Amino acid sequence: MYVEAEWDPRDPAGEMNFIAEIRKAAGFPTVAVAQAWLDRDDCAAVLEAHAARGFVRGIRHKPKPGMMDDPRWRAGYRRLAPLGLHFELQAPWRQLDEAARLAATFPDTLIVLNHAGLPLDPEFQDWKKALAGLASLPNVAVKISGLGNVSRKREVVLAAIELFGTQRAMFASNFPVDSLRATYSEIFSAFDAITAAFAEGERRALFHDNAIRIYRMS
Repeated sequence: MYVEAEWDPRDPAGEMNFIAEIRKAAGFPTVAVAQAWLDRDDCAAVLEAHAARGFVRGIRHKPKPGMMDDPRWRAGYRRLAPLGLHFELQAPWRQLDEAARLAATFPDTLIVLNHAGLPLDPEFQDWKKALAGLASLPNVAVKISGLGNVSRKREVVLAAIELFGTQRAMFASNFPVDSLRATYSEIFSAFDAITAAFAEGERRALFHDNAIRIYRMS
């Protein structure tokens, strides 16, 4: 599964054109998350173009503080569910109260929180409290990834799973960015060790089944 990589914001379709060509040649990625800017004049046209591609499942951009409460931004967000798209949220934990209000207002739109809300070691308790508020909304899932700057990885992983449950959490990589901190094998070996005591079905959900279901991969 491919997630947009901050391609030229003036050309949100260009990145998916590039991915489409790779898919023709290699058959991968299976599905993708595209870039779109929900408060721009071209929002409707961009979202419709993304939705018309059979492999695009959602959109992502990184909202600034306050943006998720903005009426113009929300007007764009309102278009996602009717088009069969979800929203990938990358934002620090201080914005998760905004995200909770958004999820409550639009219960039919799935939010997938990226990188577990970007926790930092000194802010662990504040992060966990903010994450709990968002996890209370049933239309939110979490990707546990991008923990390269976190030393308390075990605590973060277990807290995220505790709050979201094993049916709304999934492990992911943030490659190639994460390669600055660890290898792919090292990252997933850590996830494996942390969840070693989990039931087989729970581990399969975290490592595989939830992603297949949430991203609608056959």
